Amino acid sequence: MRSHPTQPRKLLPLPAMLCLLLLWATGASAQSSTLDPVASLRSAKLIYVQSSSILVGKSVIEEKLQKRAEFSQLGLVITRDPNVADLILEVHHDHFTKYVYTAIDARSNIVVASGKLSSLGGTVAGKVAKRFLKQVMQARATAPTKS
Repeated sequence: MRSHPTQPRKLLPLPAMLCLLLLWATGASAQSSTLDPVASLRSAKLIYVQSSSILVGKSVIEEKLQKRAEFSQLGLVITRDPNVADLILEVHHDHFTKYVYTAIDARSNIVVASGKLSSLGGTVAGKVAKRFLKQVMQARATAPTKS
């Protein structure tokens, strides 16, 4: 049933409109910050590591991360619970001596860092740790953008 065009529409009460506006603004700012890969790397604290390679175990990657001085300087911590992690660091064996790592924001599922490396001339876990932490340090060295 349509209302007559001359009848005024009923609006929500002012407190309800303010609550809706506040919820919308909070959701929009939270979503925009999680969709920013640099902001995600900048704020991450808890890292969950997973490896699909039988040659490079997750515990070895965790150890190599924790041994690097920048890991503790950045205030990072390894978690074994993917549900509480800020970032998920995945390592996959690509072709022959090639490996790929990808860091994913656990809340938004966006890729925030990645790289490809060779197993020649050093350990894969050590190279992943070094390159990933370098990307985190670069993100934290940049000033946050104002929106």
